[in-house]
Amino acid sequence: MSAATSVVRLVSGAAVAALVVAAVGWGLQQPSPATGETVSEGSVVDVPPSPTRLVCAGPLVLPEERESDAAFDPVPVDPLTSLVAVATSSGGGALVDLPGAETLANLTEGVDASVVREAPGPVVVEAQPTDLPAALAAASSALVTAGDLRGLAAASCQAPTTDAWLVGGSTELGATALLVLQNAGSTPAVVHLDVYGATGEVDLDTEQYLVAPGAERVVVLGGLAPEERRVAVHVAATGGRVTAFVQDSTLDGFTPTGTDLVVAGAEPARRQVIPGVSVLATDVDDSDAGVLRLLVTGRSPATARVRLLGPDGVEDLPGAESLALEPGVVTDVPLGGLPEGAYTLVVDADHAVVAAAMLARPGEPTAQDPSVPTRERAWVASVAPTPDDVSHESVLALPDRARGTLVLGAVARSAELDREGVAAADVRLLGSDGEVVVEERVELPVGRSVALTLADLAPEGTRLTGVQVVPDESRAWLAAGLVAQVARGDGVLLSVLVPVPGEVGTTATTVREDPRLGTR
Repeated sequence: MSAATSVVRLVSGAAVAALVVAAVGWGLQQPSPATGETVSEGSVVDVPPSPTRLVCAGPLVLPEERESDAAFDPVPVDPLTSLVAVATSSGGGALVDLPGAETLANLTEGVDASVVREAPGPVVVEAQPTDLPAALAAASSALVTAGDLRGLAAASCQAPTTDAWLVGGSTELGATALLVLQNAGSTPAVVHLDVYGATGEVDLDTEQYLVAPGAERVVVLGGLAPEERRVAVHVAATGGRVTAFVQDSTLDGFTPTGTDLVVAGAEPARRQVIPGVSVLATDVDDSDAGVLRLLVTGRSPATARVRLLGPDGVEDLPGAESLALEPGVVTDVPLGGLPEGAYTLVVDADHAVVAAAMLARPGEPTAQDPSVPTRERAWVASVAPTPDDVSHESVLALPDRARGTLVLGAVARSAELDREGVAAADVRLLGSDGEVVVEERVELPVGRSVALTLADLAPEGTRLTGVQVVPDESRAWLAAGLVAQVARGDGVLLSVLVPVPGEVGTTATTVREDPRLGTR
């Protein structure tokens, strides 16, 4: 499919993140550690890239107390679940169920996209490499229009890992936080949990959970760490790699106040970047203002500075110019008082932290309690920058049934966020078959953020499955967040998705003859 191409020069910018590393080995003359003899130069052997695998959340975990009378059923409507997968380059692939027993859809070689609705459980998306790892993205979503779980719960599908930090959720009265552990591998995984709250690390009765291969396990965080208003979870796995997320939902009496999925963000670091922070104009103490959540992961106190990259440049978050953070204590910083717009949050600290943001949207009251307005909430995970010497594309899948707004922010690699310069990228909108339907050239002054409404860029009636961001090499990097929204008469439902780091581009290793070979 041919792509319509135009050029857009922007005076604001918000950042897109992508990760890629190229590693090359070489052979050198060196003594053998066993004999001291000189070893001949080795041969550099290319190691073919591995398949790319992403694991997607299944249907929402529903309350057990379902009622036959819709007036009292906590979920009176069926959730609309979907999965969108898009590959901009691959050797072909498939969407299969978590045990690997059933193929739900296939991805053809090259460029392709697939949409699966009403999958019965978690889905694994796997794409084969070409000469390079597959460029792949997928997103799962559940749209619930009424009841306790009202909201758009969507997230980018995750790559299996042995270590993840989930920043978000609550177990206080009216809140439900369910930790979902998934094992798409072939060996059992033992998962160790650390849970942190508003007063520090929580003493858990049970810290380890066994997750069988091809299986999912749900842990009720309210049972492990009850009455915690602010929660962060560290997941560490041995024996196999897992994916994890928190299904977070809240109620104000009988009124739903948001449901979303909390996924893993960037690993602990002195700088955390959160893209796609789309806020409404609110008062400082407004409950719909949203928050920034922070946790110092080490044992030493930290001081953090929080800055905003907005349409007009860099500014400090009011009241967060110098935050004192205690180790192990989960801290929420209000986002109230900001002008309406799209921002990129940058947290700089003198010790490693993890971070996430929560956004909110007000809605109309329900018939059950006309005095309390509904609310929708979305958790935004942090992203990690690309290495200084790498320019790598990122792909985001757009949740089915939602309209998307891409928020880009140009983040300087140095502490000087408002330095001079421009970060540039080609932004490509992907159609129903994964092919590029529109390409926009975007140039963002460093330290600014911009929001691009995808439907306004695409031809009318175009069904979009995702967006691809291909950055130029630059002293700044692009952090990206995709704000997915469903507009309804009773309010806007939303989620914010961030890219999943890509696989290593090309690898090589050096093979040398061992002088001990054949001597035993």
